[in-house]
Amino acid sequence: MGWKQLAVAGVGVALALGMTACSNSNSGTPTNTTSTPGAVNWAKDVGVVLSDPSQPRWTMAEAQFKAAMPGVQIMFSNNDTSVEKTNVESFIAAGVKVIIYNSIDGAAAAAATDEAAKAGIKVIAYDRLIMNTKNVSDYVTFDSVQVGEAQGKYLADQAKANGGKGLNLYLFAGDVGDNNAFLFFEGAWKELQPLIADGTFNVVNAPQATQLKDTATLTRDQESSIMQPITTLWKPDTAKTLAEGALAGATTAQKGTVYVLAPNDQTSQAITDTFRADKAVTTIYSTGQDLALQSVQYIMDGKQSMTVFKDDKYLVQECVSLVGSLVNGTAPDPTIITTSYNNGAADIPASAAQITVVTKDNVQQVATDSGMYTITNGVVSQKS
Repeated sequence: MGWKQLAVAGVGVALALGMTACSNSNSGTPTNTTSTPGAVNWAKDVGVVLSDPSQPRWTMAEAQFKAAMPGVQIMFSNNDTSVEKTNVESFIAAGVKVIIYNSIDGAAAAAATDEAAKAGIKVIAYDRLIMNTKNVSDYVTFDSVQVGEAQGKYLADQAKANGGKGLNLYLFAGDVGDNNAFLFFEGAWKELQPLIADGTFNVVNAPQATQLKDTATLTRDQESSIMQPITTLWKPDTAKTLAEGALAGATTAQKGTVYVLAPNDQTSQAITDTFRADKAVTTIYSTGQDLALQSVQYIMDGKQSMTVFKDDKYLVQECVSLVGSLVNGTAPDPTIITTSYNNGAADIPASAAQITVVTKDNVQQVATDSGMYTITNGVVSQKS
């Protein structure tokens, strides 16, 4: 069973009305302005809560929101659930009509979502599903299982092309507090498990994966048992520490050519930098996601093998349409809402935006076409 159908246990968060001094695009209480009847006043009607400004993915999303929703107010939660709660409370106090909510911990976010619903505010879960509450109007996302499948397939294809048995596979996961991390791992496991089971891959740093090598479809608890010891929390420093520990426990034979399932670009950079510093590691096949600037450079330079580009312009445009429907009481565009995810309390109507697999063959084209980067003489830079 896929994890679209399963849920994680909720964690209650006590709400206390207040304001935050977090890193916000707009400081203080969101501004109330006059709304045009039948239209969306982005400054008054909508609040956007984004999780972590240290992640390039979310600063790129911020820019997309500002371009598509002129005047929209955006608050970053600095990867802190207490700041996130206060940000949501700020938008509740301001009387917005819709909150677009990119949660840090999907289970913990349920309490703030329920509080918004009591105030008559609609909540759109952005990229990460909010768990264990019926009060999520819509969920805009990419197909996270497909992202993991792309990562796992890349490693599996390289292994098949290289041939042999007992190839060294290192597994790393995202934050187990993020439901998407389970979906990414589910997709990757689908591609990697057959090669672990037949001995093509030897999992070096996750004994639980070896114990479950003959299990094609994992339960949530089984996934968690593999992921907990290798969770990076999406943090490069944590990923570096995990990589150092994995290498310290590995034999020389478990180095050489290695295959690395890294959950996103920043952790991939930290992990592969650590592996390259070990002279016994000679070749690295590595994954990522988000098309972060440094990873574009790494892929061009042969330091990272692939990434998955999830262009937030698609999700933001979906939010534009959905907010219009929610504010004006009309049915959502059926070309956007094409699936649903069960969050433990309800089947939440959801999108499944397209992804792009990026390797050295197409990285310059994708990076340039994204509108985010320029590449001059082999050097990538942020487009001003």
